[in-house]
Amino acid sequence: MAKKARILLLQGVILLMLILVQKGDCIWLNLPKSGKKCVTEEIHNNVVVLADYVVISDVHIHPTPSITTKVTSPYGNILHHKENATHGQFAFTTTEAGQYLVCFWADDPNQGGALSVNIDWKTGIAAKDWESVARKEKIEGVELELRKLEAHVEAIHDNLLYLKNREAEIRQVSETTNSRVAWYSLLSLGICIMVSGAQLWYLTRFFQKKKLI
Repeated sequence: MAKKARILLLQGVILLMLILVQKGDCIWLNLPKSGKKCVTEEIHNNVVVLADYVVISDVHIHPTPSITTKVTSPYGNILHHKENATHGQFAFTTTEAGQYLVCFWADDPNQGGALSVNIDWKTGIAAKDWESVARKEKIEGVELELRKLEAHVEAIHDNLLYLKNREAEIRQVSETTNSRVAWYSLLSLGICIMVSGAQLWYLTRFFQKKKLI
């Protein structure tokens, strides 16, 4: 009985941790008649990204108006570009750390009616096909959940390392900026003192020539 209770407790803990660390978002965007609508997310290096999107006409126009989709990396590399689409999918593994940008816009501004885009966005472990892993390695039940938990722990560890490196970079930039500001402040103070001294010397000479002092 106690063993069964421990198993149930272990399963509950695994389920709770999977819920807490799961990284998957469903995004709903209302597209303007003209112009772009974009979403962005900061992702570190070597992370799998998978997204499905579908266009929905708010006034139920048939056929559904098409849009253009464009995904760019932090350094401006185009990872996905599709025109005349009413639905689609993009998947890639990040090779650059930073802000990844996904933009949508209507192909025909005069299409009439508003458009919405529903995006199912998954990154990291959430984008992994665990069913294929289970079939390939012939695992199931608690063993599969433990494998998922292990992968999530590794992902959390990688995220912590990424955040630590980012914090170190930001701290270094902040310290460098503070040092430069301090030097500029001292330089500005020195220039002000020199100018004040020059003005005092000039006024003293002027009043002496005029025999006012």
